[in-house]
Order: sequence, then C-alpha cells, then structure tokens
Amino acid sequence: MRELFEPVTVGALELPNRLVMAPMTRSRAYGGLTTELTAEYYAQRAGAGLIVTEGTQPSVIGQGYVNTPGLHSPEQVAAWRKVTDAVHEKGGRIVVQLMHSGRIGHPVLYPDGALPLAPSAIASGQKLFTPDGMLDHPTPREMTAEDIAQAIEDFAAAARNAREAGFDGVELHGANGYLIHQFLADGSNRRTDAYGGAVAARIRFAVEAAEAVADAIGPERTGIRVSPGAAVNGITESDTAELYPALARGLAPLGLAYLHVMETGDRESTRAIRAAWPGALILNPHPGTDPLPSTPEAGADALREGLADAIAHARLWLANPDLPERIAAGGPYNEADPATFYGGDHRGYTDYPSLGA
Repeated sequence: MRELFEPVTVGALELPNRLVMAPMTRSRAYGGLTTELTAEYYAQRAGAGLIVTEGTQPSVIGQGYVNTPGLHSPEQVAAWRKVTDAVHEKGGRIVVQLMHSGRIGHPVLYPDGALPLAPSAIASGQKLFTPDGMLDHPTPREMTAEDIAQAIEDFAAAARNAREAGFDGVELHGANGYLIHQFLADGSNRRTDAYGGAVAARIRFAVEAAEAVADAIGPERTGIRVSPGAAVNGITESDTAELYPALARGLAPLGLAYLHVMETGDRESTRAIRAAWPGALILNPHPGTDPLPSTPEAGADALREGLADAIAHARLWLANPDLPERIAAGGPYNEADPATFYGGDHRGYTDYPSLGA
C-alpha cells in the first residue's frame, strides 16, 4: 500500500504521507478546555500526515455536547497552544475542526439558557447526553439575518484564534447534521430568504463561512468537511446528487486547501464531487455498506483510482497511535473500546499500546 506513504501538498501544508487522522469527539475537555492529556493524545498520533482535531465550538452558542473544547476565549487559546506545541515537537501537522452544532444543542449547555440556533425552527428529534440523563433537543430558534452574520464572524474569529493557538489551519465542519449541514439539507432548511429553497441558496451559508475563514487566515489553510447523504442527527436530504457537486463548484473559486468527504456508501456521489472539485480531496472511504471502520485497503484503492489525494481514518487512529507503522507492517491493529470513546480519563485515550510495545 505504498500509495498511502507518498508525500502530498495540501494547501500550505507538505504532508509526509497521505494518512489523515479524522476528527473524533472525545468529550474530555472539562470546562471547555483541553488538557495535558489532550496534548499527549494528539502528540502520540503525530505520525499522521495531518491531524484534524475533535469538533471545537467557535462560540458559546455553538456548543452541542458536554465537555467539548472551545476556541473563543483567551483561556481556550492558551490551552490549545500546549496541544499544538506538543504535536509540532513530534514533527506533526494539526488543524482544528470548527464545529457549530446549530440545533444539536440544548439550553443546559449555555449560561443564559438560550435556545440553540438553526436555519429553521425544526427540532432534530434527537437527544443530548448529560450527567443527569438524556434530554430531548428542543425546537431551535430560527436564525435571523443578524444571527447568520454573527455565526459567520464567529467562525472567522475562531479561525484567527486557531492561528494564535499554533494550529496549521482550520477545517469547517459541514457534515454530520451540524449547523452548516443544516443549511445544506432541505429537511432542516425551510427558509424562504436568500439562504433557503433552491440548492444555490442552501449552499450560500457554507460558501460564506468558508470565504470568511479564508479571508481571516488564508484559503491555503482552510478546509471543509461534508458527509453527502449522511442521515445523522435527524438530517434528511432529497437532492444529494445535485447538492454536493454544486457546493464543490461554489467553493472552488475560493482556492481552499482541501475538501474532506465522509463517504456514506455512495461511491458515485463521491466521483461526482471529485469531478466538480479542482483542489485536494481528503476521503474517509466507505464505498459500500460495510460497517465501520474504513480500511487501509479501501484508502489505497481510492488513491489508485485518483478519487482522493489523502485518506482519513477515525477509529483506526483512535486505537492505534502508531497507525502508519501498523499499516506498513500489515497489522495487527488494536481494537477500539466503545465504552471509553466519550469522557473519562487516560483509559481508552492515551493508553493504547504501540506496535513495539
């Protein structure tokens, strides 16, 4: 699988291999701050061609889960700086994923008890996990024009904070049913203004958010992730085949570093996006309906086809901090423990053994 180990240029970054660590929420940022344990976790995985961090809220109202990190205060910037320093000391490259959760939030997460925001006042139908039990997501407040402008500025401000914190770039989370995806999907966006209705209007928020971040830190350090057809967090799309190539074409003039596609079993959709996207494409490959996680073999196949420029894995990185060495050796691979995915301490976080051990 030599293709996985070839260097590649992605925007401003020279990656020594094509193995990307995908973003994974771990819910260990108590009080919204990353810790020394966070720094150890990411530094252990610095052999990745690129690390994309867990989803990080760009604002207070952008938070969607308990114990997730932010990047909107000086304290959060300082905490993240310890993480980026640790990764860079190991020779790695790291970008932060900015995730505004939109309607996937709850008043208990916000000091003022506000309703979460969304393009339309349509509840997700999902629940929030809290230490006190599961809570239904409420019907969100439909965003005004001022709310939309503020959310876009929050993304840009968080991107500037990311550079101050030492990150090599920013990835906007436009996937998995969060705010940008809520604007894209017709099941969650019933607006009748310039941000809703036809595909050209529903992609507008994503394009404007990407443009604002690119203006703030440079397009060569800006990426965006999408998940075409992903029916998660209550999302429904009736026009996936049209929507995502149109989004790729809308983003193309910005000259972004990359487009990151979370594939959901629709290889033809991925091929259509690739045809519409002129820049680097990172793929989390799931060409069929096989269960997670994706495999190194699927990644190598996608590179050989020319479908992607780099390959993202999630659970494989979670359980195998030395993933490149394990792939080169043909395994074996540690099995991830779902009981330790979210919250907790070092167990299931920084204690997965290396191949040498």
